[in-house]
Amino acid sequence: MDNKNKKILGISAYYHDSAAAIIDNNQIIAAAQEERFTRKKHDPSFPRHAIEYCLSTANVKLEDLDAIIFYDKPLLKFERLLETYMANAPRGIRSFISAMPIWLKEKLYLKTVLRREFKALAGIENSDQLPKLLFSQHHLSHAASAFFPSPFEEAAVLCLDGVGEWATSTAWLGKGNKLEAKWEIQFPHSLGLLYSAFTYYCGFKVNSGEYKLMGLAPYGQPKYVNTIFEHLVTLHEDGSFDLNMAYFDFAVGHTMTNEKFANLFGGPRHQEDAPMSQKQMDLARSIQVVTEEIVLKIVKHLHSQVPSDNLCLAGGVALNCVANGRLLREGPYKNIWIQPAAGDAGGSLGAALVAYHHYFDGERRLDTTPSSSTAAPDDAMQGGYLGPEYDDQHILAAVDQQNLVAKSLNEADKYSHVAELIDQGNVIGWFQGRMEFGPRALGNRSIIGDPRNTEMQTTMNLKIKYRESFRPFAPAVLAEDVEQYFEHSSASPYMLMVADVQPAIRLTPSSEDQKTDKGGSEAFGLDKLNQIRSSIPAITHVDYSARIQTVHENTNPEFYKLITAFKERTGCSVVVNTSFNVRGEPPVCSPEDALRCFLATEMDYLVMNNVILAKTDQPESAISAAKAVEFEKD
Repeated sequence: MDNKNKKILGISAYYHDSAAAIIDNNQIIAAAQEERFTRKKHDPSFPRHAIEYCLSTANVKLEDLDAIIFYDKPLLKFERLLETYMANAPRGIRSFISAMPIWLKEKLYLKTVLRREFKALAGIENSDQLPKLLFSQHHLSHAASAFFPSPFEEAAVLCLDGVGEWATSTAWLGKGNKLEAKWEIQFPHSLGLLYSAFTYYCGFKVNSGEYKLMGLAPYGQPKYVNTIFEHLVTLHEDGSFDLNMAYFDFAVGHTMTNEKFANLFGGPRHQEDAPMSQKQMDLARSIQVVTEEIVLKIVKHLHSQVPSDNLCLAGGVALNCVANGRLLREGPYKNIWIQPAAGDAGGSLGAALVAYHHYFDGERRLDTTPSSSTAAPDDAMQGGYLGPEYDDQHILAAVDQQNLVAKSLNEADKYSHVAELIDQGNVIGWFQGRMEFGPRALGNRSIIGDPRNTEMQTTMNLKIKYRESFRPFAPAVLAEDVEQYFEHSSASPYMLMVADVQPAIRLTPSSEDQKTDKGGSEAFGLDKLNQIRSSIPAITHVDYSARIQTVHENTNPEFYKLITAFKERTGCSVVVNTSFNVRGEPPVCSPEDALRCFLATEMDYLVMNNVILAKTDQPESAISAAKAVEFEKD
């Protein structure tokens, strides 16, 4: 089969985190989540805007594509839905009745729905004018997103998520341009749904609060681990596991857990946005420990089946960077590569790669081997910078439209000037180049600050991000300096690895800091929040851990130059890096989004390409208008 000049569009949609990606043969041209354009976090709708962006960037019309591929198979999902309800009937009848209309209206006829959407998007009448429409499988799309862009010729591939069609956990052998399935675990036995059940029970929203639970875990004690293994999960020697469904409601109900689950842990679900208690922290720590133990056992067994040096990960559980860090330190695989868009958004890219390599038998070409352990991996993700970019003309037009005050920066002085502002304690909105694909801000749509500043974590959480005070911030560090600060010696360009700060820069909290304000007893739980634990306290979590991003000159020269300038000024080659958004808002995409977020928060400066705005220069009317925009809390 001719595999030359194939342009393929992959999409994921109708569950959460809709996205589109386009490839040209072996090269990824563009990828973006729909939420960035619609400003609706985790937007599940047909990704019209993301598709239009991808087609524009690839300079191709929809009807000229060689194929369009959807990331999973809805009929298999419907089969799972029916069989689950039949197996549990009459339990779940209300859930079944509520689920049927959307299935009967749209999801069962997804091919027709998609063709209608694509015809409208292309402005054509006849379906015959559309490209071939293909369907991948959910976990195959995840596996493809993990292996094909990776720097490895061959690797074991592990996908862990909530659920696809039937599979919740799958293992693969990736070699050349093919993926070979090794085994799978099927619904309802799901590590992702187990973690989501605790996310729900602790008062967070499923599919968005999991990373909050992970951030809460270090404040707690693992006191419920034995309870979880005794009652909820049976873990087998080969890493496979079974959930005791007597405690869960997600298979047939509208909630994740049931009354029996609540009774096991001594009370009803924690209310959303209620103050965190020690119990939630202990539960968070416990399920984190359980998750890590299961993942480690799965991977050790996988290594006996696929004894490679290399492991690739995808699926929502692969965003658990604490577990990833343990895998790297304690697991049997020498090298680990994780798809930065590990969740369903990345399924769009994986589906496109499935079409190219499996359907069209397209050749897979790898680049050269990295020159050092901390060199950016020669993967195909281009640092994850696959989204839209904007020139100064667009930026200045957006500034002028709101009568804002901006200045132009000389390219030669930009980095030293911004480094000085950071050193002075200012919080900077940093908007450069192409937007990131995936949930992490990697220095192009970021809010940055000084990690040495003892007030920075609290300031950023409460005055900039408007989010929970306990949540940690990540460090962005020059790749070649990572070992000076962290017990980590390899590249981590996608902020998906957690490691401890080096003992040499740790600080012991003062005796006063170790006491609570009220009773003078030892600090516990969130009382630890304000303790100074290292010379870079703003990114040091209460257990001395940090979620590391190594910054590489070849994949992000702008961010690299900024941190280098900060290092030259201060001797510190680390900055705080968090996503450019507020709670409930997707990360900013356009200059207009960035201006609104900048004006609505207590951010001090905004730097977009070579244009800088100071908050003190901006008219009150624009600030008030920006603050009037609200986002639903996640």
